[in-house]
Amino acid sequence: MAKTNGKGTARANSIHMVENMAEKIASQMGLELVEVLLQKESRGKVLSVFIDKDGGISLDDCEQYHRTLQPLLEAVDYDIMEVSSPGVDRPIKTRRDFEKNRDNLVEVRLFAAQDGSKLYRGLLKDFDDEKVVIQPEGGEDKTFLRKAVAIVKPVIQFEDEDLPAEGELTEDDFSEMELE
Repeated sequence: MAKTNGKGTARANSIHMVENMAEKIASQMGLELVEVLLQKESRGKVLSVFIDKDGGISLDDCEQYHRTLQPLLEAVDYDIMEVSSPGVDRPIKTRRDFEKNRDNLVEVRLFAAQDGSKLYRGLLKDFDDEKVVIQPEGGEDKTFLRKAVAIVKPVIQFEDEDLPAEGELTEDDFSEMELE
């Protein structure tokens, strides 16, 4: 990986270049590019690329995408590159995210309390650049200005049959696992 001069504009140009290349590769592979982040962490500069596809992403998808994209990023200043799925609970940021989550239960967190609360739950009814609309259980639609919303995330609910029955898992099941 090559190093840039470290200036802010170089970083912005690098991200823009990575997004363009990442989008092109994702499209060729039948994937959706969700997000590209370049962040300083204790382990160095981490380039994180999030991809998705209908039905979800496998480890093989991530590996193949990484092997295709990584050689094209020699001009980008990073130490570690990660490719992964954004996860089922990824924040709702785009119109496409909204379409995937329409009428699903979401959590809306606000920067400042509104009507005495900073946290609301309800079915996602509308989402655009100006507003987020949810329908709380048993209530009327509640509209929030986007600039007042810190995050909108799907609520993941597990049914009893999704969880192991009592006594199915024990500490012994984890004793032979190696932790890195």
